[in-house]
Amino acid sequence: MRRSKARGLLVLAAASVLGGCSLAPALDIPDVPAAPAYKEESPWARAAPADELPREAWWTLYGDAELDALQSRLVAGSPDLAAALARYQQARAFTDQLRSGFYPSITASASAQRLRQSQEKPLRVLGPTSPDNYSSVTLGAEVDYEFDLWGRIRNQVAAGVATEAAAQADLENARLSLQAQLADDYIALRGLDREVALFDATVTAYGKALELTRSRHDGGIASGLDVSRAETQLESVRSQAAQQVAQRAVLEHAIAALIGESPSRFAIEPRLAQIKLPAIPPGVPATLLQRRPDIAAAQRRVMAANATIGVARAAYFPAVTLSAAGGYQNAGIGNLITAPNLFWSIGPTLLLTVFDAGKRDAQVAQARAVLDENAASYRSVVLGAFQQVEDNLALLNHYRTAAEAERAAVDAAQRSLDFATSRYRDGAASYLEVVTSQAAALQAQRDALDLDTRQRRASVQLVRALGGGWSATP
Repeated sequence: MRRSKARGLLVLAAASVLGGCSLAPALDIPDVPAAPAYKEESPWARAAPADELPREAWWTLYGDAELDALQSRLVAGSPDLAAALARYQQARAFTDQLRSGFYPSITASASAQRLRQSQEKPLRVLGPTSPDNYSSVTLGAEVDYEFDLWGRIRNQVAAGVATEAAAQADLENARLSLQAQLADDYIALRGLDREVALFDATVTAYGKALELTRSRHDGGIASGLDVSRAETQLESVRSQAAQQVAQRAVLEHAIAALIGESPSRFAIEPRLAQIKLPAIPPGVPATLLQRRPDIAAAQRRVMAANATIGVARAAYFPAVTLSAAGGYQNAGIGNLITAPNLFWSIGPTLLLTVFDAGKRDAQVAQARAVLDENAASYRSVVLGAFQQVEDNLALLNHYRTAAEAERAAVDAAQRSLDFATSRYRDGAASYLEVVTSQAAALQAQRDALDLDTRQRRASVQLVRALGGGWSATP
């Protein structure tokens, strides 16, 4: 008896030691080349998952209450965000399923059967005298527990946890992407509002110019060609104004879809909004790039793929399961739960695949290939993040210089238009000079408005590239 107990303790000790084994390789996150500082501006550091740091409501930097309200509606009503949340919940539920492998499984069964056995059945229980018809009532339970000797279950759970974390990062990335898309569309829409207002003012000015040419034509001073040119300018600007209104409608519909509203019932009233251009601090904290959720998701998929290799390797070793079953069985329900009707069994089961024609080798090779794929994807995401930050810093830096030059061009074009109009009124120039100056002045004003809008849109994309917001809480 003591010897049996000693053997049992030895088996448990060996199982506990072996239970610490894991056949997954050491985790090696791919190295990505990183510069000590941004080429355009600000220092940076290597990316690492810090996406759980709090993100402030970065869109409030633009100082537009309507944009703030739309962002709140986005979180509440976006179908894309709801789908991303559902995907995360699926991953979390699947991880919970994998964790159940750490614990024994218990099943219960009950059956009541009326049977007839063949008279010619070999090895009848009681021989020829056994009844042809009999009843069987069984009530029992079974407990099964697999010893995780090679870390198969632990690696499955580790892969599930990493996949769940990647899905959570995907959710955050979807939220950030949708918020940035909404801010970008809203800024573009307000830019179109300013262009439409410019066209409306231009239509009024060109209408007055047309009246002037008609008056001069009626007085015999101007030719019909001047009137035609003035009419051409006016109708051309009306056409451009209608095109801008059409583009605005498309953006309004896109915003409606983003926040989960029907485009047919959604509207944003036109207005000349003064949207601020956030000032970028001289040094962007390195933690901002680390907070990018897509980088975190890519890294955690590397971790999941690494753990999956351990699962595939564990298939080379036997699976050891301890099973215990027991219950009661009788020919009828009466007196079922009594000592004579008791049955039970207990013992380990060892299962080892002896020959599988290279299936396990192929599974390990597949798991390694998945790891290589995820590692390459991680490097691609990180390098892409660096590129996006550099791109938008470059756009903001050079747009600032371009905007200063464009404002000077607007002033010069307006002076040219004033001179040409004055000269035409005095009879010193043809209306072609006025038309040319009008076109140049309008284009310069449109370019200035477009640059102003592009600066703000580039700042939104920089926020997105940095993972949300200009500052991070350590």
